[in-house]
Amino acid sequence: MTSDLQWHAAEATAKRITGNWNKPGEPGGAITLFDSKTLRGFATGGLENLTTATPFSIDSVVRYASVTKHIFATLALLKSDAGLSVNDPLGKHLPQLKAPMAQVTIGQALDMTGGLPDVRETLSLLGVSVYNVSDAEAIMTFLAQDGALNFPAGSEISYSNTGYRLVEEILKQKGILFEDLLQKHIAQPLDIALHAPETWFDIVPNLAPGYWLDTSGWKTALAGLHLSASGSLTGSVRSLSVWLQSLLSQTGPGAGVLKTLTAQRYLHGDIPSAYGLGTTSTQIGPHTVYGHGGSHAGYKAYFLLHPERDAGVALVSNREDTAAYSHALDVMSALLDAPLPPRSHALPDGLYASTAEPYWLKVSNGTASYLGSADNLYQSADADEAITLSAHMPMRLRWDGKAIKGEIGHAPRFFTPVEPNDCLKMVQGRWYHPASKAAFDIEGDKFLMGVGTLRASGQLTSLGAGRLLVELPDGPWKKNFCLYFQGYNVKLISNRSRVLNFRRDECRSSWQPQS
Repeated sequence: MTSDLQWHAAEATAKRITGNWNKPGEPGGAITLFDSKTLRGFATGGLENLTTATPFSIDSVVRYASVTKHIFATLALLKSDAGLSVNDPLGKHLPQLKAPMAQVTIGQALDMTGGLPDVRETLSLLGVSVYNVSDAEAIMTFLAQDGALNFPAGSEISYSNTGYRLVEEILKQKGILFEDLLQKHIAQPLDIALHAPETWFDIVPNLAPGYWLDTSGWKTALAGLHLSASGSLTGSVRSLSVWLQSLLSQTGPGAGVLKTLTAQRYLHGDIPSAYGLGTTSTQIGPHTVYGHGGSHAGYKAYFLLHPERDAGVALVSNREDTAAYSHALDVMSALLDAPLPPRSHALPDGLYASTAEPYWLKVSNGTASYLGSADNLYQSADADEAITLSAHMPMRLRWDGKAIKGEIGHAPRFFTPVEPNDCLKMVQGRWYHPASKAAFDIEGDKFLMGVGTLRASGQLTSLGAGRLLVELPDGPWKKNFCLYFQGYNVKLISNRSRVLNFRRDECRSSWQPQS
């Protein structure tokens, strides 16, 4: 039954969101509301192309980014005939992988508990720009060089695209292509235009450009990394909605799919996770909704489904500043007439670090950034406790007057206010990564990486205890990571990549450790 759902209120909320994009010369997006049979409403705003001034519509084609994940998981596990089990270790199918990466199961690779370092983030820490082109074969060679994980598989949850890339490689080595599966089992049966290009430069019919805003105006977005099945799909919000309707109706290509994707997954110790297989679960009042988001340079997307109430919301956008998750939550909240929890300010603003570990937390105006990845904080049932609604970065934290303690990613964490020290003078000079030949320099309070005109400069901030926080521009984003010094070695730590170790280049350094 859908008669008690607030379709008009939800559409009004959607129109308020897209109306903010109706400014001269700005990109935009579209939002749809639907049940299993009917498109119940939609809202659009802004432009799909700033060159032609074409308005954004529900048929505008965009990059779905990580919304791809639930579709790939569906095809790989249910339609590929590859004989994959979620309990198979990756190394069973990819013998070139080293332990412990080879021991991560396919299920862990897809449910974000595998500890797999994210390829994009790792390459970024090596100085490879978002614009630099990397092909699939070279990436697989790179992944096979070192089997290190961000954390022991099953011990916590943290977002990574690498698991989807690796499972796609398993299919490729069996002669099975994602695009072929997509056309045979979803696009053709539903008569919708979905494609899975391998690179940003492949021609996609009617693809709207993505845009990001810098100090001089809107810029066309670009990314060089091989896309992979972690985020390669393109299509319109109408096409996405048709597929999601088949999930709600459990007919045709969507028959039985949600049961598989949303089945409860667990970390070690039987800790339940809100992340399934390419899907997440979120509580809005008494309601459990399922969905997933996507973020590419210049593109944002999100969908939420309420199977019990036969209702869904989908959003796509070609502007980098779109808060897709928040917008989707607001529309679904209006549809269910169930308010979201109030935002929390229980944690004092400031910069915090853990003791004798390379972990840090920045709190600012009700937002928490853990290892460089930010999420909104909300009140739990206990007003003194701050939580996120994110399945891939769940937080449950409180301030005890001296420290912030609780859980992030289901792992216990304890942070105290940063006490800066003067370690900068002891780490001046060059540091290098032998396997990749990458290097960076510390000169004064600056972090320098790259060559020639591509040399980037970042600001260094002390986190105390031999740790420095780096903020460095990278195209439309700013990347934040920690330098964790231990004698002649330094570990580079970000939320999605914690495996790189650089060494001191003694010939290019101005300080030597005391013997």
